[in-house]
Amino acid sequence: MINIKGDLFIRKRDIKFKFIRSSGPGGQNVNKVSTGVQLKFDVNGNANLSDETKIRLIKNGGRRITNDGIIIIEAKRFRDQEKNRKDAIHRLVEMIRKALIKPKNRIKTKKTYSSDFVRLESKKKHGEQKKIRKKVTSWED
Repeated sequence: MINIKGDLFIRKRDIKFKFIRSSGPGGQNVNKVSTGVQLKFDVNGNANLSDETKIRLIKNGGRRITNDGIIIIEAKRFRDQEKNRKDAIHRLVEMIRKALIKPKNRIKTKKTYSSDFVRLESKKKHGEQKKIRKKVTSWED
């Protein structure tokens, strides 16, 4: 079990790992050993997350989430497979923690009288400048 926050847990069997060859540091070792980790987590198939959290997680997932609602995280930062696995889990946990935070509703505010006055004065000034730029008529008419 992986603790997300308080009494919210994710079972390790809900997370699937695939080990891939990674780029970056390691020299010839990179070409021979699969140290990179690809983590897959099915958001819609998880029963521990609330529906609101799932929606926010899918919305915030960006390009890391598939059309089927599966989060794919690739970790290739380290030369060690175990460190990359822990890094991928940590990034998944952080994504879920961010999705748990409910965004505040925006409260509409009225514009102030002075801000409206300043806006209108600015428009008048701009109009006057444009009036000055008009084509000048010839004197001979």
